[in-house]
Amino acid sequence: MKIDKDYIVNFAEEILKIPSPSGYTKEVIDRVKLEAERFKLSHTTTKKGNLIITVPGESDKTIGLGAHVDTLGAMVRSVTAKGGIRFTSVGGPIWPTLDGEYCTIRTRDEKDFTGTLLSDATAIHVHKEAREKKRNPETMFVRLDEKVRSKEDVEKLGIATGDFIFFDPKTTVTQSGFIKSRFLDDKINVASLFGLIKLLRDEKKTPKHTLKIIVSTYEEVGHGSASIPELDEFIAVDMGCVGDDLACTEYDVSICAKDSTGPYDYDITTRFKTLAQKHDIDHAVDIYPYYGSDVSAARSGGNDFKGALIGPGVSASHGMERTHYDAVKNTVKLLYRYVL
Repeated sequence: MKIDKDYIVNFAEEILKIPSPSGYTKEVIDRVKLEAERFKLSHTTTKKGNLIITVPGESDKTIGLGAHVDTLGAMVRSVTAKGGIRFTSVGGPIWPTLDGEYCTIRTRDEKDFTGTLLSDATAIHVHKEAREKKRNPETMFVRLDEKVRSKEDVEKLGIATGDFIFFDPKTTVTQSGFIKSRFLDDKINVASLFGLIKLLRDEKKTPKHTLKIIVSTYEEVGHGSASIPELDEFIAVDMGCVGDDLACTEYDVSICAKDSTGPYDYDITTRFKTLAQKHDIDHAVDIYPYYGSDVSAARSGGNDFKGALIGPGVSASHGMERTHYDAVKNTVKLLYRYVL
């Protein structure tokens, strides 16, 4: 089994640089469609923008593999009298990690304006509370890189309530194999699934059952795959958590037994664990109490299937995230064994 590392990492880097907060995903979905077409795979797009790619298998049984391409972000809420941009969250960023980060505001007529996310207490030489002040949308603003001194100056630029704000992902791949970026959750696994597709092609293997690759567009706000095609099994391929009292590391594939919405399917979770042990794939089984996935959304939507969750261990989720290529490789290995 030879997994194409360069292909996965390069594709991940490319899509990580395409802004796609929940609700603004057409550009990145178009790029993923192009990749499906390069493999000559049929695909459809749902009314709300989810991309469904079909990989033919040996039987009519259908297995879904889901990853989401939408990310965290923000939207313009209002403009202050002095020309600062107040914002509202899209998803759940850890706001203290974004103090001082660069961003871009895109207007409805597709104009881009750069800026910086800052605390209201911007300067230690001016604000006594600069170090201690809470960081959240109520206490932060965007400082525009434009000559604006008033709300009217900002409005003349065309910036208005409801415009999207994109955060700079700062994607970096180190020589030691670490992948550092915002939004590894979950673009790293969109790349992983295409790495699986390429591996199957390179090895001239056909999945035992037909695969539906579901690339969702609203996962970060809770309803990414609430409606899905009829599936026998649905596997969310999403980030694994790294932290205190968890076994997963940045080098493992995580197998989640339970998250905030309840246990995942016992038999499939056991099958993943058994396959990982049999094929010497570095893995961990964990429980994530503050987590939900596309499988969670699909179950809540009333869909009938068996569901599970796996993915590479990712450090510092919803902040400046990091994983190692080993975790990505182990995820692709486990998926490969599972679909065959």
